[in-house]
Amino acid sequence: MNISYLLAFLTSLIFGTLISKPVIMVCKRLKVSQTILHYVDKHSSKSGTATMGGWIFILAGLTCLIFIRGDFLVPALVLLTMLCYGFLGFLDDFIKIRFHQNEGLKPYQKIIGQVGISLCLALFVYFNVGTSLNFFGLQLELSWGIIPFIVFFFVAVTNSVNLIDGLDGLAGGVSATYLVFFGIILALLSFANLAIISFAMVGAILAFLMVNGYPAKIFMGDTGSLALGGLIAALAVFSGLELIVAIIGILYVLTTLSDIIQVLYYKKTKKRIFKMAPLHHHFEQLGVHENRIVTIYIIITLVFGLCTAVGYIYAVGAI
Repeated sequence: MNISYLLAFLTSLIFGTLISKPVIMVCKRLKVSQTILHYVDKHSSKSGTATMGGWIFILAGLTCLIFIRGDFLVPALVLLTMLCYGFLGFLDDFIKIRFHQNEGLKPYQKIIGQVGISLCLALFVYFNVGTSLNFFGLQLELSWGIIPFIVFFFVAVTNSVNLIDGLDGLAGGVSATYLVFFGIILALLSFANLAIISFAMVGAILAFLMVNGYPAKIFMGDTGSLALGGLIAALAVFSGLELIVAIIGILYVLTTLSDIIQVLYYKKTKKRIFKMAPLHHHFEQLGVHENRIVTIYIIITLVFGLCTAVGYIYAVGAI
């Protein structure tokens, strides 16, 4: 085992823990608080909770730069991607807070920002990294098709992580679990610097979860969820592992599908399939406590992550 993985994890965990309280204090002093949508009745008591807590794991995750060795360009681009998407989320949060409502950037404005960032990365990957995808040792060549694929991939992943951010500790817990197993696969495939980033972010998110677990003292906001989605997508894109994101991150997929199905079905029939979308709110409306939902989501991610990691262990051994 590369000792840098453990050191990156511990450094970000410690640093994130140290800055958590100061970040919360600053957010409260600046009155950076969340406005809860009126139809999420079970969350009315959370109105006024500090937000933009994503800065805790964004800043803590950057400590991984200490442990990066060799080619610095790709790791720097991964972290820059996290910061760019985090800034886009920050703008969204700022508008919500400034005008005391829950609608920030217009959907088309978010999409333009996401597509713009991802298009720059897609062009870089096409000309400098490669055009094939790795799926359990099989190389799938996309040629120029990698460009639209990466753009679509970024939009899908960032919005999926954003959608799953609806319960205390849910997006953070699922994402930390996801990154543990994705980091293991990166290490198996010798993407050492990307694995360092992955494990560092696990530590950073765990530090955040200490103040975001139920009842949350601070929410990650779109600042955090978009940054996290951008990071997860970038790690996959720069390693060619995009296709396994939907396996380990199965709950990102199901969350997004539940929202799409609900909207399309309602437009056609004026009826709802789920009591409320996304899926975690459906379970909440059925009376399942959010702590239980978060625990089940983490366990499911753990199982799918473990199976995927074992699959790559066999794939690497067979190559």
